[in-house]
Amino acid sequence: MNQGIDLQDSFIQSLKDLGLSSGLAKTIWMPLPMILMIIGATVGVLVCVWLERKISAAAQQRIGPEYAGPLGVLQPVADGLKLVFKEDIIPAKSDPWLFTLGPVLVVMPVFVSYLIVPFGQNIVITDLNVGIFLWISLSSIAPIGLLMSGYSSNNKYSLLGGLRAAAQSISYEIPLALSVLAIAMMSNSLSTLDIVQQQSGYGILGWNIWRQPVGFIIFWIAALAECERLPFDLPEAEEELVAGYQTEYSGMKFALFYVGSYVNLVLSALVFAVLYLGGWGFPLPLDRLAGWLGVEETTPWLQVITASLGITMMVLKAYFLIFLAILLRWTVPRVRIDQLLDLGWKFLLPVSLVNLLLTAALKLAFPVAFGG
Repeated sequence: MNQGIDLQDSFIQSLKDLGLSSGLAKTIWMPLPMILMIIGATVGVLVCVWLERKISAAAQQRIGPEYAGPLGVLQPVADGLKLVFKEDIIPAKSDPWLFTLGPVLVVMPVFVSYLIVPFGQNIVITDLNVGIFLWISLSSIAPIGLLMSGYSSNNKYSLLGGLRAAAQSISYEIPLALSVLAIAMMSNSLSTLDIVQQQSGYGILGWNIWRQPVGFIIFWIAALAECERLPFDLPEAEEELVAGYQTEYSGMKFALFYVGSYVNLVLSALVFAVLYLGGWGFPLPLDRLAGWLGVEETTPWLQVITASLGITMMVLKAYFLIFLAILLRWTVPRVRIDQLLDLGWKFLLPVSLVNLLLTAALKLAFPVAFGG
């Protein structure tokens, strides 16, 4: 049985022992995983913003934030407090309902997607049989919010930004889904836990990055485009569109866009680690090492060490990918909108389709090597 379910049952049982009814105990339990998810994602964003500032400064040979806390670690908190206390302005000729609903539609699906990210064999909020497709389907909701925000602002730059965001997201969702489908085909499952389990046993040699060399490049490019990271930040290109769909936003509504972009970046890095880098798996096969050392896998202290290493490995892999994304921002020039769409439709789409068909053919020809 899943350890998460064991934890839930023991928590509910302890509340029952205190005299609470079963329904009330379950009601108290329900918000706890969601609160934990929101806190974890928010902390991840704060770390990501700090890394963005420090790595960007290092790339430009300057210092970056230094005085807001040691090494400037409180600078993201200062940014957040500034946005919280800024005046929230709604333009006079905008559509107030759509203007307010847009940022919410952008942020909520990203937070919900964290439900399926595993940090260990039993460290996941919910193990769904279609977990990885749930992430893809939720990510397709964000363009609706972006288009809604651009249209409702009653600003030509915002409208252009919203249209660009929708076009970009639709263009890169299909190659992203096809690259994920190749991984699902090799793993015989859409569950994130099963995908990681299929890569375990041989350490770094069993990771999907070696079996899907084309797929992981397609996924990384498409994920950067979905997150609107440079060189794919056309929807908010400052030189052309002021700030794109964010032009008329301020205060907490702008903060939602700001948080949503970084939450999505962290989420994409975590999903990349799950699909291609063995998830919580250590580069060396820990179960085999334990067998060679004569240590039983059921030993309590070994389980604690394994769980801690799993969380550490997931975080390290994700932030290594974030480091690469930040470096790309200062080393690669922004592409034009026509180049962006051509790359998605004329190159990534056919290549990802060929990669999927090739994976299917190899799976039929070599079922043992390709998860048959």
